[in-house]
Amino acid sequence: MALDSSEVQKIAHLARLGVDPQDVPEYARNLSNILAFVEQLNAVDCSGVLPMAHPLDTRQRLREDAVTEPNLRDKFQAHAPKVEAGLYLVPKVIE
Repeated sequence: MALDSSEVQKIAHLARLGVDPQDVPEYARNLSNILAFVEQLNAVDCSGVLPMAHPLDTRQRLREDAVTEPNLRDKFQAHAPKVEAGLYLVPKVIE
């Protein structure tokens, strides 16, 4: 599928992109090449291929869910202007 200049300008308008008129033919050629490649990919028979999340057949290594930092909430909240029940109180900013 080859794009012409008017289609490139329409795509640029829809994407809210500013394209210089002298660059339009190059964009048309590049976008046409991309669309041709997508058509080539669509022609590949993938009926026997199972979908996968990752190309490598490995399991994700998980770390142990353990606390690694000390609880310093009281120390940090000592510097806050207003605190209640372990929460920072801030002024309302949205009506």
